[in-house]
Parts: sequence; structure tokens; C-alpha cells
Amino acid sequence: MRGRRLLAAGLAVLLLVTGCGGPTPGPGDEGDGEHPRYGQAPAPGKDVTLQPDVVLVGGGSRTVRSVSPDGLTWRLDPRARDADRLAPGRVMFLTGRGVGRVLDLAEEGGDLVVTIGPVTLTEVVRDGTFGGDDVTLDRPTVYVAGEPSWTRETAAAGGTLGRSRPLAVAPAQPPPAPGGQAGATAHGYRVQTFCCAGGVGTHFTYDDGGLRLAGTVTLTVGRPAASFHLAVGAGKVTRAELEISGGFGIKVDFTAGIDGGQNHRRTFPVPVDIAFPIGLVAGLPLSFTVSQTLEVATAFGARRGTFRGAGEYALAGKLGFGYANGQVGSRVTEGFARRVSLLDSLTGVPVGVTGLVVRHGVRFTMGISAFLFTAGIWFELIASYGATIGSALGAPYALCRGVGLGVHARFGIGYRILEPVVQVINKFLGLLSPSRAPRIPPIVASGGPSWSAVVYRNQEVIPPVSICGQLPG
Repeated sequence: MRGRRLLAAGLAVLLLVTGCGGPTPGPGDEGDGEHPRYGQAPAPGKDVTLQPDVVLVGGGSRTVRSVSPDGLTWRLDPRARDADRLAPGRVMFLTGRGVGRVLDLAEEGGDLVVTIGPVTLTEVVRDGTFGGDDVTLDRPTVYVAGEPSWTRETAAAGGTLGRSRPLAVAPAQPPPAPGGQAGATAHGYRVQTFCCAGGVGTHFTYDDGGLRLAGTVTLTVGRPAASFHLAVGAGKVTRAELEISGGFGIKVDFTAGIDGGQNHRRTFPVPVDIAFPIGLVAGLPLSFTVSQTLEVATAFGARRGTFRGAGEYALAGKLGFGYANGQVGSRVTEGFARRVSLLDSLTGVPVGVTGLVVRHGVRFTMGISAFLFTAGIWFELIASYGATIGSALGAPYALCRGVGLGVHARFGIGYRILEPVVQVINKFLGLLSPSRAPRIPPIVASGGPSWSAVVYRNQEVIPPVSICGQLPG
């Protein structure tokens, strides 16, 4: 009985812890097809000034021999134009997906091995104005990272022999593919992404023999289109706007079961980029990239039990934000409405009080680089679903059920990486022995300003009786 009185409080705790120009087609790299494997080469126009430490390496995708799954290590043809100008501390600008601060370089087997870290857009562009209106997001290309170090709990160990990479090298990134569907693994989960008919989301499964989870999280959308404007002067952003239209909602379904297993909590980026190459905008190869993060936390109160639920909600007509003259504002046109009640759907056979939190983040970025290092104007919507159900042993008296729903927006100019992922990457970098750099510096979790806003938040408990933590009436 005491456990059921704590249902509402437990739900709250679960949620807490747990030059001016529009887009124009640019020339593809010779022999690389419509969308080059490693991105399109830059061709800055006279209206764009790059930062003085940016090195434009020639050849585009044809210069690349392979890229490590984590995106840190690029193996290049050392004969590429201006490759000899690369040095630790400078910024490599090879393609729209190959941009980063050089952390170290080494020569190996006829390749130039370049280790890079993230950069903000203003670390690449000193002066320039970029914009595009009503860019239709209907022909995605998926890039799968493979098995990067940041999809595992800890960085892989290994020697280096003085090179800018460990001895045990994971397979290179697989080639991109048209469409929005791709499969990957991360932190013991199998994930399958999808986009864009009906929305963007991820189906996930986990099974360690004692704990089994399956579910799908979706940011629903009709026909998405994006508009953006960015002005940079003297290395500072003076204006930034990003707006995505199409009508948005959120949707979740899950099934959870435990049979002698242990509760767990996992937070990770889904290692798949869903990209919409825009083409050359004032000579820069910009892309509109959709990335996702997933967090799952279980709280089974007994060693056996099952739990399932599903819900869907209308949310907003448009998503986005604007920044000008030091002022920023969210541009989320709110229109929350319940379509399918998650609360009413909760069922199962819980032996003890059971809880689950699923948190799904979808980030839209107009900019450069790839995977964790994608930088530019970005907007992220995070939907948090918390659900609890009382013990079936007390069901004849009152089977308490509770749901907490929270939707938050984050937006900014630059990049942002999950802190646990940064720790894994820095541990991995710590295994490397520098070749030309005095030391390989750690990367930081964010670059550039960012802001946040609450879009929606609510909690419900049924039945409305005191034993479930809620008074009647």
C-alpha cells in the first residue's frame, strides 16, 4: 500500500533523473555521383571570407581513403592540394562533412592520417551571409557511423606505436544510401531509424536475457520544409534564424519485461545521420541534418513483471528560433492535443511498482560536418515520457497508473554533444600518442551559444484516489 502511495512521487523522480546567396546546386566531385560519399567540396565565393587558419584541402571526397566510425580519424591522399598545409591547431575544410580542428597528423602506409575535433561555424567563416526559404525535406540520404567508440560504454584499449590511432581499428564508415531507413547498434540496443513519410524516429530493442525492451519513438510530421538565414561578421553571428514547418506531433509505444534481470539506464546518440544536402550556398556545401538521441531508464520494483503502453499527441505547427542583435526567441507554434492517451493504454503484470522513462531527442541542424561534430544553426526537440503502474498484487483494491509528459526545446548556434559521449571520446583520445602535436587536447561538449524553453509539461495519475497519490476532485 505504501508503494502505491509513492506512485505519483516516483513518477516525478523518474522524469527528473532520467556572401549572400540562396541554395544552388553545386558541382559534385568527379566520379562520386549526386551525393559524394564524404560530402561535397567547398568553393567559397567572393562574398565569403574564411578564418585565416582554415585550410581548404583539394579533391573533395576523392581525396578521402577512409574515415573512422567515430569521425575522428580521416585518412587522406597526402598529394591532395594544400594537404601539406595542415597542422595541429588549424581547421581542415575538405568537404561539407569533413570539417574539423586538426588535433594531430601522422603518415602511415602512404596515407596522411588526420585526427580532428569539432569546430563552430564561426571558427570556419569570418564573414558571410547565407539563406534559403522553403527547402523541401523529402529526399534524405542516410549516413551510418558504423561502430564508433561512443556507442560503447568505455573506449577500447590498445597501444598506438606513436601513431594518431590505436592498433585495433574499427571498420571504416559504410557508404551513404538514399532514403531515411538504417540500422545500427549502440550500448547494447538495436536501433532502426526512419524518415520522412509520417515523421522521423527510431525503433529500438534490447535483450540481455533478463531485461527485454522494445519500442518506437517518433516526431510525427506531414511535409517538412525548412527556412534558414545566417549572417556572420568579423567572426560573430549577427543574425540566425531556423524554422521547420509541416505540423508536428509526438508518438511513443513500448513493451518492457524483466525476468531476473537488473534495471538499467542508457543515454546515447543514435549513430545515424539523416541528411538533406542543400548544395553550395555562397560557395559553402551546407546540409540540413537530422540526428537523434535516446534515453531509456527502467525501474522495476520486483525481479519479474511486464509493462506496456502507447500514446500520441499533436504538438506544434512549426519549430524553430530566431536570434538578432543579442536577442533570441523560440518560434514554436504550440497546439497540444491528445490523440491517443498513454495513461489509458498502460497495462501489464507488474509484481511490484514499475516505472519506465523514455526520452527522445530530434535535432535539426543547418550547417557543416557530420555526426557528433555537426555544427551550425540547430534546433532540438526532446520528448520525455514517464510511466508508472502499481503492483498487480493490489489490483483488486486500486491499480494505480501514472504518466508524466514533458517536451522541451533546445536551440543554438554551434554544436552540442552529450557529456557522457564526450567523456568516452576523450578517454579514446587519451589512448593516442601524438605524432606532430605536443599533446592531443580533449574536446569540449559544446561550442557557441545555446538556449532552452519548455514547450509542454503535465502529469496525470488514475484512479483519482489518495492511495495513488492524488486526492479525488
